[in-house]
Amino acid sequence: MQWSDVRIFLAIARAGSLGGAARALHLSHPTVGRRLRALEQAMGHVLFQRTADGLVPTEEGAAIVALAEQMEESALAMERRLAGQEQNYQGSLRISSADWFGAYVLPPIITDYVEAHPNVEIEVLTGTRLFSLAQREADIAFRIVPFETPDIVQRRLVGLAYGAYVAVDAPEPVFGDGSGFRLITHDTSTGHFPDIAWLTESFPNARPILRSNNRNVQARMCSQGVGIAVLPQVIGRQLPDLRLLDLPAQPPGRDIWMGYHRDLRHLSRLRAFIALVVEHVENARSRAGASRQAVPVNLDIRRKRPDPFGDGKPVRQGE
Repeated sequence: MQWSDVRIFLAIARAGSLGGAARALHLSHPTVGRRLRALEQAMGHVLFQRTADGLVPTEEGAAIVALAEQMEESALAMERRLAGQEQNYQGSLRISSADWFGAYVLPPIITDYVEAHPNVEIEVLTGTRLFSLAQREADIAFRIVPFETPDIVQRRLVGLAYGAYVAVDAPEPVFGDGSGFRLITHDTSTGHFPDIAWLTESFPNARPILRSNNRNVQARMCSQGVGIAVLPQVIGRQLPDLRLLDLPAQPPGRDIWMGYHRDLRHLSRLRAFIALVVEHVENARSRAGASRQAVPVNLDIRRKRPDPFGDGKPVRQGE
């Protein structure tokens, strides 16, 4: 029995189809089917049955899912441990973040990183899906919530300010209860968003006109005059077609958490990236302190570029 075949078994069990497993493993559909048949022949049992809902583990297949997952964890632990011993600045570095963080915060940091380490290939994975650090779907991740899985080294990196925006050429609204105005909100099916709750509570009589789970979509729709949107200020400052509203109270900000698996703590190319991120944050803190402002003016270190962390307040590790 080969681990590669057991890995395919797990992928089929999770996806419920050969095609889904093939896409997850970046293999061809015939290869997945052939390897499954080889595993079934080696074990002497049929492991899946076809149903209207797809491939479902048989009684024999269901009995070994937990054992297969133990094999997977051991194999991944070996991979992480060996990867963590690498002491060169070559290979790949997979970074996971929300779409807007990847588009507006990471670029200046990654620019400095690739200039210093040109032999490292960067892969930025964005979206609402939380990529697994334990399964090495990503090497480092940035999230607006703390990491809950074990063996993750994490820190509360920085606080980002949010603001309410309209199109730059929109007439100055009369605020009050929001009557006569339209709102662009966030899809809350994936969780609670304090800024969206603030928006609807601040303008209870405004009409929600559009909902999206993508901050970039919200920002573009706002810039076209569709409605009022709450956005991270790092987005608003980089889009000239948006205007920040001067309100008596601003929407609540969010913390950004940075995490990576403890087995990769000695990986040189990851350590270099973390050091650069922390350097950017510390630079923002020193600028804010020097000017006695609560807000860092520019987080760039080496050249004039937009402040990637927005109007947020950097926070120290362990706070």
